Amino acid sequence: MAFMVKHVVGGQLKNLTGGLTEEKSEGEKSEAAAQGMTQEEFEQYQQQLEEEKQEREAHFAQKKAERATVRTHFREKYRLPKNELDETQIQQAGDDVVLPTELAKMIAEDNQEEAHKQSVLGQLSNIQNVDIDQLKDKAQATLEDLKKQTENCSLM
Repeated sequence: MAFMVKHVVGGQLKNLTGGLTEEKSEGEKSEAAAQGMTQEEFEQYQQQLEEEKQEREAHFAQKKAERATVRTHFREKYRLPKNELDETQIQQAGDDVVLPTELAKMIAEDNQEEAHKQSVLGQLSNIQNVDIDQLKDKAQATLEDLKKQTENCSLM
């Protein structure tokens, strides 16, 4: 309770007095001493933390760029409007954006399927429940009808 009163009222009293008296209590120590390290160890620890943070940020930026690349691929595939945010994420990561192997395999399979579907044989295989023999019979019957009509034609 005393701590709360000191905290609430103490800050206001410091402002009122202008902070003329600087009093260091037992609880206020340097950060290194508070963690049980020397100043040099503390600086090394802080530097190590900063390096790890930079590595995490670089890894995160790489992942964001990979995701943006996938989104860009699908936007191109389905002819959707481009997104400037994706392009900036890819540019920030640099030219070393590589799709994960699983995604690259999926995209390659999609491209093969699309190429097959766009071919003539692919279009024919998409037609379902078609009886080829029946189509041949109808075509031959139509040709025979046309021949008979041309034979009966008085102009020729």
